[in-house]
Amino acid sequence: MAPPQLVQLYRELQQTFTSGNLQQTGVLLTRLKIALTEAGLLVPFGNPDPQDLVIARDILEVGAFWSIRTKDIPSFDRYFSQLQTFYNDFSSVLPPSPREYPLRGLNLIRLLTQNRIADFHTTLESLPLRADALTGNPYIAHPINLEQWLMEGSYSKVWNAREEAPAEEYKFFVDSLMGTIRNEIASCEETAYESLPLKDAATLLFFKNQSELIAFAQQRGWQVDLTAGRINFAKKTEEKVEIPKEKLILANLQYARELEQIV
Repeated sequence: MAPPQLVQLYRELQQTFTSGNLQQTGVLLTRLKIALTEAGLLVPFGNPDPQDLVIARDILEVGAFWSIRTKDIPSFDRYFSQLQTFYNDFSSVLPPSPREYPLRGLNLIRLLTQNRIADFHTTLESLPLRADALTGNPYIAHPINLEQWLMEGSYSKVWNAREEAPAEEYKFFVDSLMGTIRNEIASCEETAYESLPLKDAATLLFFKNQSELIAFAQQRGWQVDLTAGRINFAKKTEEKVEIPKEKLILANLQYARELEQIV
């Protein structure tokens, strides 16, 4: 059985996380990871008590969600990696977790935000779900749709998907994905146009208001003309290559003289 102190801290964690106190949740998670390590439950081995495994799994799942809410992606990666033992190796002895597929879906979207498309498909194929059941799970269907729309270039659908997220934490990754998309669109605009009306630029970049657009424009080094209501894109100066005409002519004349001498 898990030590009484660990169980007490676990109960405090549940109450604190539910209340939305992220700072105290982080403090409790640090203490609980030490307690799990001392109890041999952070990386289980042998034949531990299934109830202890459920407690350990719950703690790591809270840690994964806490990481997203505090925007700590490396922390999310660590918690999700530690959960694989519980989801895969002990799945036959543990009851299903209602948090498992929300977290698996979040991990898939994280791979999309990092443009790790090959890893996305590998992870998708390794899920313990039948192929026809993937789209039936809202937490898995959401990243599948996002990946398809990204490949199609249907960025407006990706933008609208934010409001259709199956969990609040999904919006964080969709926002991150939109940041990548905006930079790609911005690069195309810089190449295709010398300037654009503010309203059109905001629409193309999926900004809700002008202040967001102006802040983005400043990051890109664009010139914003509020009087004219336009954005002027900074053009890269083309390097001019000067051709040494006189040297080429002299070289050709010398070459011609040498040919005449040979003949």
